[in-house]
Amino acid sequence: MSMVYRAVWVTAYRELLRFFSNRTRLISSFTMPVLLLIVFSAGFSNTIGALLPGVNFTQFMYPGIIAMTAFQVSLMSGLSIVWDREFGFLKEVLVAPLPRSGIIAGKALGTAVIALFQALIMLILAPFLEVPLDPVLVLKLVPVIVLISLSFSGMGLLLGARMKSQQGFQMVMQVMLLPLMFASGVFFPLGNVPAWLGALSKVNPLTYGADAVRQLFLGAPGEGSIIGVTVFGHTMSVLDDIMVVAVFGLVFMLSAAAAFSRRE
Repeated sequence: MSMVYRAVWVTAYRELLRFFSNRTRLISSFTMPVLLLIVFSAGFSNTIGALLPGVNFTQFMYPGIIAMTAFQVSLMSGLSIVWDREFGFLKEVLVAPLPRSGIIAGKALGTAVIALFQALIMLILAPFLEVPLDPVLVLKLVPVIVLISLSFSGMGLLLGARMKSQQGFQMVMQVMLLPLMFASGVFFPLGNVPAWLGALSKVNPLTYGADAVRQLFLGAPGEGSIIGVTVFGHTMSVLDDIMVVAVFGLVFMLSAAAAFSRRE
């Protein structure tokens, strides 16, 4: 068991070193979420107006952007496997007496710390957007962000374990990122979308992650509200969302560990 912990610690520490030593990656990781927030707010705030009493479009979108930030960082975690494989570093790791499952868990844990760091940085914007923020909310937000990150790290690592080149991995990511983001309710409520988009959103794990973060900021949606997620007539609570994300995450992580062990 001690070797598993060692594998987790060493791999997670390396992921953190790679991220914080790359200044370009550090800065650019905040660029897209902030740009999306600015552009969508400027384009739709006046048109859409308030979605709830006291909640305008920007305040609605902001929690979703935080969830999306964790999602993006985590989904790209698989790129590190492909990168290590292409440059031969993965062979050096694999000859060490470290369990494969510990390596996968370490990469996911390192990514979760990075995602949490980025989400906490994004909280700096809250006062400027007039979004209420207090220490209790931050404490509630931390485990939810970590869970979202671990879940999507599992998906990213599963893909990374199966891809042979960085170019191929990035092409697949480009195909997946936008549909998952737009079919999750990050940018607009899912209450009035077409049936096909509503069905697609129900099988999208990001939908539940974004809804959990949004409910922490804005509170539970009332009856008939268009901003909540409804499954088989049941309006999801924060706990419901967390359980769904956890189930997705468990499946992704186990699949990633199995795929990595078989291939390497």
